[in-house]
Amino acid sequence: MQTQDALSAGYGGEVKPNYLTNGSTLKSWLLTKDHKRIALMYLVSVSVFFLAGGLYAATIRLELLTPASDLVETATYNKVFTQHGILMIFFFLIPSIPAILGNFLLPLMIGAKDLALPRINLLSLYIYWIAGVLVIVALMQGGVDTGWTFYAPYSTTFSNSYVMLVGLGIFINGFSSILTGLNFIVTIHTMRAPGMTWFRMPLFVWAHYATSLVMILGTPVVAITVLLIAIERAARVGIFDPTIGGDPILFQHLFWFYSHPAVYIMILPGMGVVSELISNFSRKKIFGYEFIAFSSIAIAVFGFLVWGHHLFVSGQSVYAGMVFSFLTMVVAVPSAIKTFNWTATLYKGSISYDTPMLYAIGFIGLFLIGGLTGLFLGSIGITVHLTETYFVVAHFHYVMVGGQVIAYLGGIHYWWPKITGRMYSEFWGKISAMLVFVGFNLTFFPQFILGYLGMPRRYAAYPPEMQVLNIFSTAGASVLGIGLLMPVVYLVHSLFYGKKAGDNPWMHPGLEWRTTSPPPTENFEKLPHVTWEAYEFGEESGLDLEGARRREAETVTT
Repeated sequence: MQTQDALSAGYGGEVKPNYLTNGSTLKSWLLTKDHKRIALMYLVSVSVFFLAGGLYAATIRLELLTPASDLVETATYNKVFTQHGILMIFFFLIPSIPAILGNFLLPLMIGAKDLALPRINLLSLYIYWIAGVLVIVALMQGGVDTGWTFYAPYSTTFSNSYVMLVGLGIFINGFSSILTGLNFIVTIHTMRAPGMTWFRMPLFVWAHYATSLVMILGTPVVAITVLLIAIERAARVGIFDPTIGGDPILFQHLFWFYSHPAVYIMILPGMGVVSELISNFSRKKIFGYEFIAFSSIAIAVFGFLVWGHHLFVSGQSVYAGMVFSFLTMVVAVPSAIKTFNWTATLYKGSISYDTPMLYAIGFIGLFLIGGLTGLFLGSIGITVHLTETYFVVAHFHYVMVGGQVIAYLGGIHYWWPKITGRMYSEFWGKISAMLVFVGFNLTFFPQFILGYLGMPRRYAAYPPEMQVLNIFSTAGASVLGIGLLMPVVYLVHSLFYGKKAGDNPWMHPGLEWRTTSPPPTENFEKLPHVTWEAYEFGEESGLDLEGARRREAETVTT
């Protein structure tokens, strides 16, 4: 029976230096091909965009604190919510989990020394930076006021804001997503360790495989769509503007053909994170592993078939609307499979409520609300009333923030010991998780009611009788903001004062926990051979769980 110390010695041992200390100059970081360092640079970059997008969100909530448009002018308000959406969606939500956790963990989880195309990986980071700089320059010059969807013909004809520069940034950023997705697919196909069969891969890897398929197939469509906007603005070619022979509905078809699958680019990696957390903190093999794995692929496939539910009130054929309404109900089935299987995994599990697990449980509840309210918007009759109201805003945020952001926070806390070799404060972690959960619901649940009552989105003014619910929403945003800022403080504090984590503090059988914390530059000293099934917590995986718990209890007693 192997102890954890024996496992560490066999799969990496005391390897020095680790990836953090192996060359600490700025040049060594900027020219690195190490996927782990690239992931950390993504972490810093994505956090900057998240902070900027959060400041725009705070401005929105402060404006809506009173019924009148008295904080900023209405034209400025248009730019504020547009820029909030652009930064959060294109520069935070889409890249966050794949570019950070996926980049760092995917090679470790399959027993590889790096991604298959390390130079391409670094290039994708540079492309992300270039795109981000272009967008930031545009925002500093005056911003864009079209909404993050860039609906034509307003974006191609009437808007006098910096549509071209922002569009160029988004166009360039698309190549970063495509290269990342390509890199993940090639790595998963060609670099799995001996014994790491497809059905021994962690569900985190399955989720990123499905996400990569969407990235490669969908991103070129939105890139071409943005390019067509630029062509129509510059050359006045009739593509989307009906006054010169274009079709504005064509723009919506092209945009949503990518942008609805993009929802799954954001949420699928989060589902992969939650599968890891639920299994580990219930100390059980994941229930229905194959069903969860195939449901990720099914979501990626069906995601390309439901874009038309965004066009129910936009002039689309009634018969097309009926088909898309049916497909929208069908695409909910794979997500429901995951939710039921997570719940079954929790049943009679030995559950420990560590900080990552609190985020995982919060994810299930919030994503469930987001998914169920999506069925309302998928029904043609109901969505006629709810379209362009705050009901849509609440639904989207329950899926994206209540889902992806919560999963991202859970994943960061779970793998923080592996990334840094340090533990954070569990006390402050739990406080932060609860503040995020309470603040989020207080922010966005009142918006379902506001939408049902008819409050339109994107308006800076509203009837006085809706002020109470808006005050609740703004107060909740304050609590949510505090909860989101707290991890920045205690995680950074842990880098200097945190307790050393050990190689496998959570006692998980995955390969990423069978090397040192932080990992060495090449991940493993010896090539690992996988002989156990995924999420096998017993002796079959070589983990002496009872012995580890006994030693921990003895240490506490001493």
